[in-house]
Amino acid sequence: MKQLILVGGPMGVGKSRVCRCLQKRLLPSVYLDGDWCWNMNPFRVTEETKTMVLNNIGTLLSRFLTCSELEYIIFGWVMHRQEIVDEICGRLSLDGVSVHAFSLLASPSVLEDRLRRDIRAGKRQEDAIGRSLAYLPLYWDMNTVPICTDEKSAEMVSAEIEAYLKHNRDRK
Repeated sequence: MKQLILVGGPMGVGKSRVCRCLQKRLLPSVYLDGDWCWNMNPFRVTEETKTMVLNNIGTLLSRFLTCSELEYIIFGWVMHRQEIVDEICGRLSLDGVSVHAFSLLASPSVLEDRLRRDIRAGKRQEDAIGRSLAYLPLYWDMNTVPICTDEKSAEMVSAEIEAYLKHNRDRK
């Protein structure tokens, strides 16, 4: 059975690193980053661009879900509201697909420290801190498996997700 693994969390929590680690652990797999579908310059959030991005994500995920060479499709993106997860899944044919949704979380101080490192490294702008901290509590209202990343490496978090997937596969 195909496994669609959705990894959400606020900016700076470590989604990309965790997803890259998962891709190495779970074979055969692909990792898709939702930000790739929205890599515009200038970055504009309008109804038209939101629809376009969700269409792009749906198309990409659908194509990979139908590939017989892949068992695991890993998708990482901010996904800070349940409606976003539901919208993405609603665009997919999920017959024969097991969907697992995770939210990576961190304490506000740890998240801010990580974002400040990214800002110093030129990877993010200062405004990412406020937006990311504002999104953080929204993840607790979602139908996802929450995983605290404080004091954990990306490798540790990916091992935790892998163990969860194995446990749920063995129960079926």
